[in-house]
Amino acid sequence: MLMEEDLEAKPCMFHDSLALQAAEKSFYEVIGETYPSSSSSSSIQNYHNVDSPDESSFSGTTTSTGNSFGSQWNNVDLADYKPSILQTTFPTDFVFQASSIQSSMNTTSKFAVTNSEFLASSAAGFLGPGSTNLFSKSESVLQFERGVEEANKFLPKGNPLVIDLENPSFRMVPLQQEEIKAERDIDEISAESRGRKNHEREDEETDLQDGRSNKQSAVYIDDSEISELLDKVLLGTWCRNEPAPSCIGYTDLPSGPSLGKLEETNKSGGGKSRVKKQGNKKGVVDLRTLLILCAQAVSSDDHVSANELLKQIKQHASPLGDGTQRLAHCFANALEARLAGTGTQIYTALSHKRTSAADMVKAYQMYISACPFKKLSMIFANHTILQLAKEVETLHIIDFGIRYGFQWPAFIYRLSKQPGGPPKLRITGIELPQPGFRPAERVQETGLRLARYCDRFNVPFEFNAIAQKWETIKIEDLKIKENELLVANAMFRFQNLLDETVVVNSPRDAVLKLIRKANPAIFLHATVNGSYNAPFFVTRFREALFHYSTLFDVLDTNVAREDPMRLMFEREFFGRQVMNIVACEGSERVERPETYKQWQVRNMRAGFKQLPLDKHLINKLRCKLKGVYHSDFMLLEDGNYMLQGWKGRVVYASSCWVPA
Repeated sequence: MLMEEDLEAKPCMFHDSLALQAAEKSFYEVIGETYPSSSSSSSIQNYHNVDSPDESSFSGTTTSTGNSFGSQWNNVDLADYKPSILQTTFPTDFVFQASSIQSSMNTTSKFAVTNSEFLASSAAGFLGPGSTNLFSKSESVLQFERGVEEANKFLPKGNPLVIDLENPSFRMVPLQQEEIKAERDIDEISAESRGRKNHEREDEETDLQDGRSNKQSAVYIDDSEISELLDKVLLGTWCRNEPAPSCIGYTDLPSGPSLGKLEETNKSGGGKSRVKKQGNKKGVVDLRTLLILCAQAVSSDDHVSANELLKQIKQHASPLGDGTQRLAHCFANALEARLAGTGTQIYTALSHKRTSAADMVKAYQMYISACPFKKLSMIFANHTILQLAKEVETLHIIDFGIRYGFQWPAFIYRLSKQPGGPPKLRITGIELPQPGFRPAERVQETGLRLARYCDRFNVPFEFNAIAQKWETIKIEDLKIKENELLVANAMFRFQNLLDETVVVNSPRDAVLKLIRKANPAIFLHATVNGSYNAPFFVTRFREALFHYSTLFDVLDTNVAREDPMRLMFEREFFGRQVMNIVACEGSERVERPETYKQWQVRNMRAGFKQLPLDKHLINKLRCKLKGVYHSDFMLLEDGNYMLQGWKGRVVYASSCWVPA
């Protein structure tokens, strides 16, 4: 080991060679020979201060401050100083201690050295002229220097490794607070829908006083505000000893004259594409045809034609225009996402976006005031349940897709007015899990709100929250008890279950079998009547376009175009659904409606039989529809189905089933 001569190729042994010199000296003394003079020519200098002994030292024993260091070294290039331990010689009694380096480096908190300067000075110290005795200008030296130059390119410039917080010349840079806008500009919707989130953070060193630079503000809404909105929308004024409308009512519905004025206003422009002026000529654009042509181009992967058609559509579409323009804007965004291959990411971002219960109540208020579809479906279901629960002690409702529970406050009020007192109400609220650490948060909040209504109306109440995939629910999770009236309720949510075209064991059939196994006294089923579940894209696109043309036309005829709740409803509901239908495929496409005839076959195959409709109830609903809503709404009967639609197109269907 003492005769080893290849130390040039082992830089890691430089420090050991210094200790080796002292060991060699002792061996020379033992054998009686003189140690070579080249190893002991001069005493060691203070290698910390090779050129300026009076200046601040790296040593842990120095008393100089970082400020004095900075003032003396301001105009000095650290690369000119080569405090290499290889430049100096050592006395015979010198013992190298690695701890001296650690103690000296502890004082580096007194000054700032940039990444590039630190690396350059280190390289200069270890590769200075004094190191030629080991390297002899070997190729490894040149390679190391090239490596230093290349490394400097990747290091951030001007970013201090260590910051002297006590130095008055150092100033904390104040962080800019991002403004949180309550309402975003409509033009930013497409960019926002791509799910791009800005999580830029300042350096951790500058966060010492200000903390995190970006925090999402927690929106808190007083429960009293939500309760007041729910009372106004779902209960109206009839809980204060005033005449009660049918189960669910909204006292501020537009009257006939106001609807007539809105109808006259929209007849001139509603349902027609916008006319764009070009000089003195006006050109009429058929946006529906352009959308179908664009869908065909996207299906055939013709990017050139698709982009050209999208450009034409966007020139005439608008989220603030009439129904057709809004429809075109919504479908154009979905086509663009499919063309770019980002449909799944955008839909996921939209689905994970959390909407407060207060905003949902306001949007629901707008919707039921303009459109009777869900309102009449809930009246149909609630009335049927109340007829069965007249003389029972416990009523257990299993609600598939409870969401915010808007169906039940009015039902609880009606239940409290039962002769002889209300029965105990048990509700099992089933929802899909929410992303994040609290998957059951929404359904639990719904249970708390319903519990407050039950306390208010003196109805004994018990709530069971289930947040998981519906096909994985077991009969034990429902907590069914003996001697209770069991009711299964499913309102417009079975369309989000996958079918046998995606999964061999269809989740739709699995949920229906679960309901049949529970053996309810009645199964209330309301469905969206749609045929846009075809596996072929163009066919599915065309059917979805026709279906949503009806829905956009309903709002355009009955709601003012500048209504902010209409904008939110079209964006948060219609926009998200269309994005999923058009831009997603496979298991990611969850909007899969079927016609009511197809659901009839499924229910019968699962072991249910259909009950006849209550004619008296249907007549009351038809009278309510004619007296409050637009004349183009329709309520029809087809066998044992109650059908609702607009201008001849059936949109929703409701029915009652019992185990066969």
